Amino acid sequence: MANSSSNSHALSDALVTVFGGGGFVGNYVVQSLLSRGARVRIASRNPSSGFALKPLANLGQLQFAHCDITKDDSLAAALHGATHVVNLVGGFSGDLTELMGEAPGRMAAIAKTNGAKAFVQISAIGPDADSSAEYARGKALGEARVLEAFPSATILRPSIVFGKDDGFLNMFGGMIEMLPVLPVFGPDAKLQLVYVDDVADAVVVALENPASHGGHTYELGGPEQLTMMQINQRIAAAQGRDRRFIAMPDSLSGLFASLPGTPMSKDQWTLLRPGSTVSDGALTFADLGIEPRALGLFLDKWMTRYRKFGRFGLSNERSKSRESALSAPLSAPPA
Repeated sequence: MANSSSNSHALSDALVTVFGGGGFVGNYVVQSLLSRGARVRIASRNPSSGFALKPLANLGQLQFAHCDITKDDSLAAALHGATHVVNLVGGFSGDLTELMGEAPGRMAAIAKTNGAKAFVQISAIGPDADSSAEYARGKALGEARVLEAFPSATILRPSIVFGKDDGFLNMFGGMIEMLPVLPVFGPDAKLQLVYVDDVADAVVVALENPASHGGHTYELGGPEQLTMMQINQRIAAAQGRDRRFIAMPDSLSGLFASLPGTPMSKDQWTLLRPGSTVSDGALTFADLGIEPRALGLFLDKWMTRYRKFGRFGLSNERSKSRESALSAPLSAPPA
């Protein structure tokens, strides 16, 4: 679980509404909150997406609310009685200006009126009001609207979040399992992949200590910077597979992303090109008292299911060689 030294009793009497709590990151945020004794209300278009969390909660500790965040009455119902609020809503489809920009502002305004003690807005590294990507514009607007309505809110900007059940490592893991030759888009783009439990920990620390962290923006990245090419190579090594990776030029990558039905949207390509790393001078995990964990601690185990013959698919010699490659230091983030 999370690895901070935060006060485990600070949220014991809290009712935390988590918008988007049934999603990938939300699942871990809710688990972290439950472990600290908070009562949690998952507000989502599809509340059943969080039902798997029921066995982890005590009687009456976990609630579910159907919520359309574009409607004020629905927001008000989800926020009724909430002492703390987390907004995790995000995506690459739909009206992103409304979903990630305007709606969070209304959440924050209602929460403030209701007397909520803390509000955490999950954004992303690289929000930009002038970006050609609607996603980046939506995130920038969301940050601005939240702080206008709830000045003591905490903004968290994670890089790409990874975990055992994520849609990032597992997408590449499945492709590498099946294909002997793979294109790599944005091969030199650097990412500071961040472990999902560490992001959940950051959310909880911010909620527990609004006097210290409210009104601040934190950029959350893991302990190393990896290029897209290095990430693909590490996944292949963890699977024990020899794969040929072809670095795709930006011109072809942009053309591919503009085609309908491809796994990468134009917005995703626009965001990938500059990479996703923590900015110089930004507040980070260190300012939250958290030491982020590296991809190499988990990747070997998670890729077992993609190996030929599973955990029996590698010889001891190849396993030792692979472990050496995975533990080799790569480029570290700037101090």
